[in-house]
Amino acid sequence: MTLIRTAFALGAALLAATPAISPAWAQPAADTVATIRARGALICGVAPSTVGFSIPDSRGEWRGLDVDQCRAAAAAILGDASKVRFVPASTQQRFTMLQSGEIDMLSRSTTWTMSREASLGLSFAGVNFYDGQGFMVKRASGVTSARQLDGATICVQPGTTTELNMADYFRTHRMRYTPVIIDNVEELRAAFISGRCDAYTNDASSLASFAASQGANMSQYLLLPEIISKEPLGPVVRKGDWRFFDIVRWSHFAMIAAEELGINSRNLSEFENSTNPDVQRFMGRSGDLGRMLGLNNDFAVQIVRQVGNFAEVWERNITPIGVQRGINALWTQGGLQYAPPMR
Repeated sequence: MTLIRTAFALGAALLAATPAISPAWAQPAADTVATIRARGALICGVAPSTVGFSIPDSRGEWRGLDVDQCRAAAAAILGDASKVRFVPASTQQRFTMLQSGEIDMLSRSTTWTMSREASLGLSFAGVNFYDGQGFMVKRASGVTSARQLDGATICVQPGTTTELNMADYFRTHRMRYTPVIIDNVEELRAAFISGRCDAYTNDASSLASFAASQGANMSQYLLLPEIISKEPLGPVVRKGDWRFFDIVRWSHFAMIAAEELGINSRNLSEFENSTNPDVQRFMGRSGDLGRMLGLNNDFAVQIVRQVGNFAEVWERNITPIGVQRGINALWTQGGLQYAPPMR
């Protein structure tokens, strides 16, 4: 027994003396906020060309829901929503770009999953679009249901949850398919338009964006009724830099809270002297909400003044592509968008 106890004690001592091996993301994070302030701009990774979410206009100005998410963070940190440098990020390179520090945050219709958050050293700071995966076909094909796609060729981007969801769906329904895998979204869409694939699969919002980009030819395409997955989309930051995480998260919640309170970019001045305690805190006239985040106390006001509340952002970017608020409406209107109390 003495020998056994001695061996056990020796093993325990050796284990205690061995330094724990932690993944790289578990090490102390860089101060992203300090880096952004020193640089004078926030660097944001966005999808290269997705109408309604992130696309440069005729003057080269980036527009979209995800773009405005980045601008809200810049307004909070720098007091100026225009101080953002947008970097196109492909589906295959987006996470590497964020992990390496090439971009400060990622805002490009990226699905929040457990494996991504647990294994990539990244944290999702919220959901700015509740979506689901669908299929689009040419109306002339006569296909009206995804269950009619047995044996079809289907265009899909690699390195996405879309690939896995499609494989699961076809396996579950004992159907066959041939994937046409193309990373560049413009080339992928061109392949679908030319007839190289029978169907195109992506988040339903992205498919609606594609159809809207076709102008007069929009009616040639049909979004099938089946939604085969949950796709909560939102901004992503590096794990461990919790101050920056909090700022990105609460920049989104500030836009939701403003809509809940009836505050928008056009009527801000009407709320300056409000006696409503929630409004006073939101406006930075009482409490220390901004200071708690290391920001000016009127950070939420700057976001709404320069970017808008969530309804304004939606109407500016998503309404024109024909997507209704649906489950992205406020919780008070039957949707899922909900801001925790700002107090």
